[in-house]
Amino acid sequence: MIPASGSYHLANARVHRSLTPGLAATFDADGFALVDIDVADGKIVNIGAHRKSAHPDAIDLGGRIVLPCFVDCHTHIDKGHIWPRKPNPDGTFMGALNATGADRTAHWSAEDVARRMDFSLRSAYAHGTRAMRTHLDSVPPQEEISWPVFETMRETWRGRIELQAACLLGIEGVRDKAWFGRLAKRVAAAKGVLGVVTYMVPDLEELLDEVFAQAIKHGLDLDFHADETADVSAISLRKIAEASLWNGFEGNILVGHCCSLARQPDLEVLDTLDKVAKAGLAVVSLPMCNLYLQDRRNDGTTPRWRGVTLLHEMKARGIEVAVASDNTRDPFYAYGDLDMLEVYRMATRILHFDHPVGDWPKAVAATPAEVMRLDGVGILAAGGSADFIVFKGRSWTELLSRPESDRIVVRDGRAIERKLPDYAELDELMVG
Repeated sequence: MIPASGSYHLANARVHRSLTPGLAATFDADGFALVDIDVADGKIVNIGAHRKSAHPDAIDLGGRIVLPCFVDCHTHIDKGHIWPRKPNPDGTFMGALNATGADRTAHWSAEDVARRMDFSLRSAYAHGTRAMRTHLDSVPPQEEISWPVFETMRETWRGRIELQAACLLGIEGVRDKAWFGRLAKRVAAAKGVLGVVTYMVPDLEELLDEVFAQAIKHGLDLDFHADETADVSAISLRKIAEASLWNGFEGNILVGHCCSLARQPDLEVLDTLDKVAKAGLAVVSLPMCNLYLQDRRNDGTTPRWRGVTLLHEMKARGIEVAVASDNTRDPFYAYGDLDMLEVYRMATRILHFDHPVGDWPKAVAATPAEVMRLDGVGILAAGGSADFIVFKGRSWTELLSRPESDRIVVRDGRAIERKLPDYAELDELMVG
């Protein structure tokens, strides 16, 4: 369908209002418009309302949906695919934490991390991801192993997937200020993002101040894991917002999970969301992983809640919100393939991104691109790169009802070879 060389014209393509800023076209109730797209030299030369008298050599898409390539802003590709050698024994959060720690100590050499990262990136690329942020476990001595691997991988994948990395450690690790200062310097040298997992420890506010101080010192954006629990007393999202305000932080802050917020009293929720909005925090929900881990019961009873946070309430206050893949085939989530269409499909069902659809598609494209400071990514616009995905589906119900495994991924104007890596490639790593 897509020529291997030269310019071309796509006619009768269906695009969404939220991902085509400034497009002058007639949009239907679901936010779609039929357009023609001209591509040349790897760029979108023009995108405009569909005309019946289209270019004589145009490729008629027959109303198929075309979306910009995805942006996955919260992943863990350093952990990916260790499930065969270290599964979660009981499906709980603590089971995942302990299993991952044991596997990291036993197996995470530079070669092991690099091969699993590359496998993950080939999967994401084939599914249509253009940019990704991964967390890197950075507890000693792993930070000395994984960060150099990441920097090499970023260069290897440059031009295919734009990679960012955020360090990952429990907030208690910040108590060693000298070591944490060295880690922040290491992250800055790698042009990364400073990240921690927050818990309701007695000195949380003091530790957050140190995190913000290091971010300000080195000019780093921040990325937190927060309140990944059903415990209603977990309010570190609010504490992060307060710390941002009193530290006068001006960088970008992304906070992931925030599960406990959905279980807290309304007045506490409103207070937290007001502070999050004032501080300018963005929030990413990880619907598949949280559905898997949260409220898991080992007493033969059924879980009672979905584990996702209050994205609708956040969005209503102008808080930027996104959804992302999170873990893939590791003790935190036994499944997944870094396919952002699957993430959006699941998020639509779990978080009700429909009736109306509104601008929820931004949550897997334009919004995470903004959080990651990627100009012109996650949208379709004249003058921008011709990075998009052509699906078979012509409506939301068609698009989100099938895996769309025959989608066409276009990068720099050319269809890529969508070959998914074979799990057998990892077999030798899984011994022991």
